[in-house]
Amino acid sequence: MSGGVRTQIKMSLPEIIEIVPLKSSPEMEITVPGSKSITNRSLILAALSNGEVILENALWSEDTQVMVGALQLLGYKIEVSVDSGESGNRNLIIEGRGGSIPKGGTPEDPMELFVGNAGTAARFLTAFLCLGKGSYRLSGVSRMHERPQASLLQALRDLGYRIDSENNKLPVTVHAGGPISGSCRVSIEESSQFASALLLLSKLGGWTVEIDGELGAKSPYVAMTSSLIERFPMEGGRFEIEPDASSGSYFWAAGHILSVDNSLPLKVARWPKSGWQIDAEFPSFLPLPNSVSRRDDLGDSIMTSIVISPLAGHQTQFVKLERLRLQECERVQALRTELTKCGAIVEETGDTLIINPGELKGAEIETYDDHRIAMCFATLGLKVPGIRIKNPRCVQKTFPTFFYKLAAPVPRGLGATLLDGRGNKLEAEHLIEG
Repeated sequence: MSGGVRTQIKMSLPEIIEIVPLKSSPEMEITVPGSKSITNRSLILAALSNGEVILENALWSEDTQVMVGALQLLGYKIEVSVDSGESGNRNLIIEGRGGSIPKGGTPEDPMELFVGNAGTAARFLTAFLCLGKGSYRLSGVSRMHERPQASLLQALRDLGYRIDSENNKLPVTVHAGGPISGSCRVSIEESSQFASALLLLSKLGGWTVEIDGELGAKSPYVAMTSSLIERFPMEGGRFEIEPDASSGSYFWAAGHILSVDNSLPLKVARWPKSGWQIDAEFPSFLPLPNSVSRRDDLGDSIMTSIVISPLAGHQTQFVKLERLRLQECERVQALRTELTKCGAIVEETGDTLIINPGELKGAEIETYDDHRIAMCFATLGLKVPGIRIKNPRCVQKTFPTFFYKLAAPVPRGLGATLLDGRGNKLEAEHLIEG
């Protein structure tokens, strides 16, 4: 940890949370916090802008706080205020500097920035810092030091920047020299964030970026970045961030598995219609079809589909899952292991999971410090008795108010009963940041 950049959300969560199933789904609309992907992209663009930008409905979680903290340490003025409509959001006022980064270190004493396990912050800041006038060292938690960076680092080196890394992963030291016009190619086989990082900076950097692999410029998260750049108020103004579709998937799924007729009694308010988030397609995959692709159909919400698939009544194949192996944990292995604990019949073949229908049982779920593992299996616990989530605090990465929304009374939440590891009931107000 360095310079106070790692801002923690104070969570009042026990070591284990057990979910008591609901008998049926409430018929209601529920709100979810803003999109993490759009929030962190918007923070970079706001810092690059030529005026004051107000980001409305911005997600306030560990990943976005890491980005805010890093920008503040670099010298950007950011004001934070409460969003009255959603407790997991904040309204942010950012003073853009037109591409100028106010502060930096020296080669002998680089400025230290800590990114936790936030892939967007790690990749976006690596490219962003190249426009500075000093030296910067980016580091994170041990898992972030294992995650791929090589394609992005090579593209930046091809543009003429000096970046030091022992193994082409974090920690990295960026020796910035301001904009250097040029061309580069980047592969997104391991992460589309590499291309997004370059595109966000390409205009000010004078970079021409060519994209190889997994649909290229049409890859969903790359297309999101391009669309956001086109619409962002770079001369100052207001920008509203839409709800996070990946986070919304848990509530669409909960309503579905608790319904008796495959209806969707539980809906997510202000559901995104921009076309920017691939996971906004999640409701159209309920009930589950026979096959779902991580590359072509759904993004992170495919994990939600995988976890509820034993309840689908038919065999389901989940294909092209290779990206899941390189994220917060080895997610393919984690999903197979934890579903098997619950009694599911799961076959792993290459980057495909084949899951058969069957009766499930309760189990203690290892979350691997992965927020999405925790939330997917907590959703399953609304239907299957005895699901116990270890290390529930990991949800602070993208959705700190998740367990609060499960336990809060309708219409603020689902009204579910949650227990600690000793069987004591947890009150909703104790499950929110304090």
